[in-house]
Amino acid sequence: MTYKRFEDLPVWQKAAELYERTEELLESEALRASRGFRDQLDRAALSVSNNIAEGFERGTTNELLAFLYIARGSAGEVRSMLCLKERLAHRANWPASLRSEIANLTLLAESCSRQLRAWAESLQNSDIKGQRHLNRRNRQADEDKKRAAAFQKLLLGKMPPSHPMVREAREKGLL
Repeated sequence: MTYKRFEDLPVWQKAAELYERTEELLESEALRASRGFRDQLDRAALSVSNNIAEGFERGTTNELLAFLYIARGSAGEVRSMLCLKERLAHRANWPASLRSEIANLTLLAESCSRQLRAWAESLQNSDIKGQRHLNRRNRQADEDKKRAAAFQKLLLGKMPPSHPMVREAREKGLL
């Protein structure tokens, strides 16, 4: 599936949820944290969705990858800060609801990180250079590849199932 807007990306939606739920935690009276901690956690949580958006809008795969790694780093920063608060919460006997909220946020940050890693890995192994590199010649070459693959599939479909080329195509997942 091709996404046209960053807002439609599942990972951006998770990152937006991470920020919203982080804001709820930061507004909690029960959370004991310095202003510096609160500000840093707020910025780190917001950075995840913002870097996904900025990378998506940049136009090249290399730029997108760079921003995905920054977003992943910010998700790690959120997780680290939450883990530190969780350690303090256990020692200071904070309310179970607050400890649970922190644990759930930590899991959400981990989920964002995993999704970002998977997306980055898929981009690293792809020939896609990004929207900015698409020109008439690249589009034509892509169309030619698609037509050749469709023609090959049509020809293979007319061959007997036992033919070596048909077996090979099945093994490669082309049929």
